[in-house]
Amino acid sequence: MSDTNQFDNILPIAPLKIAALESSMYFAKKVDNYLVDFRKTANMQHRDNVYFQEYAQDSYLIDCSCPRFGTGEAKGRLGESVRGSDLFVIVDVCNYSITYNVCGHENHMSPDDHYQDLKRIISAATGKAHRINVVIPFLYEGRQHRRTSRESLDCALALQELQNMGVTNIITFDAHDPRVQNATPLNGFDNFQPPYQFMKALLRTEPDLQVDNDHLMIIAPDEGAMERAVYFSNVLGIDLGMFYKRRDYSTIINGKNPIVAHEFLGTSLTGKDVIIIDDMISSGGSMLDVAKQMKERGARNVYVCCTFGLFTDGFKKFDEYYEKGYIKRIVTTNLNYRSPELLEKPYYTEADMTKFLATIIDTMNHDTPIGKINNPTEKIRKLLEKRQNGEFGK
Repeated sequence: MSDTNQFDNILPIAPLKIAALESSMYFAKKVDNYLVDFRKTANMQHRDNVYFQEYAQDSYLIDCSCPRFGTGEAKGRLGESVRGSDLFVIVDVCNYSITYNVCGHENHMSPDDHYQDLKRIISAATGKAHRINVVIPFLYEGRQHRRTSRESLDCALALQELQNMGVTNIITFDAHDPRVQNATPLNGFDNFQPPYQFMKALLRTEPDLQVDNDHLMIIAPDEGAMERAVYFSNVLGIDLGMFYKRRDYSTIINGKNPIVAHEFLGTSLTGKDVIIIDDMISSGGSMLDVAKQMKERGARNVYVCCTFGLFTDGFKKFDEYYEKGYIKRIVTTNLNYRSPELLEKPYYTEADMTKFLATIIDTMNHDTPIGKINNPTEKIRKLLEKRQNGEFGK
């Protein structure tokens, strides 16, 4: 349960409302349930105060949609007023399962389509909300965060566009490169990480996992993942290893320089379990190659923890590597759409982020510092203490 007393006697900045696009509705409903639960008993002494009249609700979700014309064009629609509210708009730009018709042909929604729908809902609010916050867990165009030669800067342009539309805060998770926030330095940009949820999911599903320097090692699959891996290594008090990618810069395939080999820097892996940390599994090719090399270097079990499980090339290779013992478990969050097929895989575990996001929204609506909830170090240490004392799961 959330500590509802932390907001006693604190006035919310404005009545809370959540506009969840179809892409994120299932996830948003779970977030909404937590918010309803949090506020059942919070600030009970002020319920007669006019400023707290809309504080405790049966739901904070509002009716919104983006209906389409036969041509595929769309419009944003709000089914109720958001005047004076603290509006949170939630969108999952990676939900490819949603379709619409274009002149009789079925079309799967791309990240571009979802981003356009996000702008439509913001536009439908017509500037009447007290504040607009955008929750975009997978940062739109986050991988196109810098320019190489003659390229577009899509993520920076999107952030500036949202700022110009009146968005005050961007809430995202594990941004590929959070320095992209420099494009809008005067706007709120909060980038949250899921290490606590990763450890909770791993400890729940792997009762034999020993978290100490003799039995476990953290692996960064490339240079970009080093900051995440260093944090995990320091909090858990275990060694760190790293792979770096040797690329062929004379060739471009699918917009990228192909990886020639993964080189390992670190101590012996013999007999140790390893946790590979990264922000996403896209096709998964490089992640699987790292996992295989871990096993070939003597690792006992290989666990993969990634914030976003995209699996753009399907699961065939992952199934094969699981059968061969190269990977034992894959943990990703539920921040993006995952196919029902993935949820049935014996090697897959979900790290639930809904309570965390509900806490973030509740905290921001009260306009209080988010430092505590954005620093999971103490929570991870308490989790490990519970595990050590045999209290975990009670």
